[in-house]
Amino acid sequence: MQVLSVFTSYQHLAQVYDQLMTEVPYELWIQYAEKMWKETSPKKIIDLACGTGSISIPFAELGYEVTGVDLSEEMLAVTYNKAKEKGVPIQLLHQDMSELEIPMTVDAVVCFCDSLNYLTEPGAVLETFQRVHHALKPGGLFLFDVHSLYKINHVFGDHTFTLTEEDIAYIWQCYLEEGSLVTHELTIFVREGPLYKRFEEVHVQKGYSHEEIVKCLKTAGFDLLSCTADFTDEAPEEQSERIFYAAVKTK
Repeated sequence: MQVLSVFTSYQHLAQVYDQLMTEVPYELWIQYAEKMWKETSPKKIIDLACGTGSISIPFAELGYEVTGVDLSEEMLAVTYNKAKEKGVPIQLLHQDMSELEIPMTVDAVVCFCDSLNYLTEPGAVLETFQRVHHALKPGGLFLFDVHSLYKINHVFGDHTFTLTEEDIAYIWQCYLEEGSLVTHELTIFVREGPLYKRFEEVHVQKGYSHEEIVKCLKTAGFDLLSCTADFTDEAPEEQSERIFYAAVKTK
């Protein structure tokens, strides 16, 4: 286990990630979590796949003891600098979510923003759930969301998306493969003075059925509390795009 305390540099995507995500409603994830755990009032939480801290930091500002975990040192560097600027304490761990290992147990674990879809093997999903189960106290909550199969196969599919703004632009091409596997190829242009600097990113995500996720939860020792869609209290429908799961450690 590597604990990160000081960061000095990071790569391009981490630098521009927050610019690309300005329209993402992070506050809705915060509201969802606080609604789901209002009866248990957790104190210590893990933000799994925390990225640039856009959820970890608001949690810390609300008074939670937050541990942010991410595979990307560059993303963690951004989180560290943002937390330092805001004066909020956050512990940061550089780990793969399927290899989560912490020296204490916590009251709740969240894994938001479709991070679990980056696990492209079912075995890695089960391993992650087992690691989360081990990190939780008895009765602890595990909250997460995933892109639905509909979104993977039909919204992303083989489509192309573009963004053009004054300081940043991208071309985002999606390539769908068998097994609900989608490759995102991003070409990003960032203004540097009078010129634009170009760089490329490739990300792969996999869609999972509700049955696959519930099976992994049960195998790992969780009971499913709720399954809702798209920041509502409603059950998922055929064209729901983001599915939210709340599970409790019972074994």
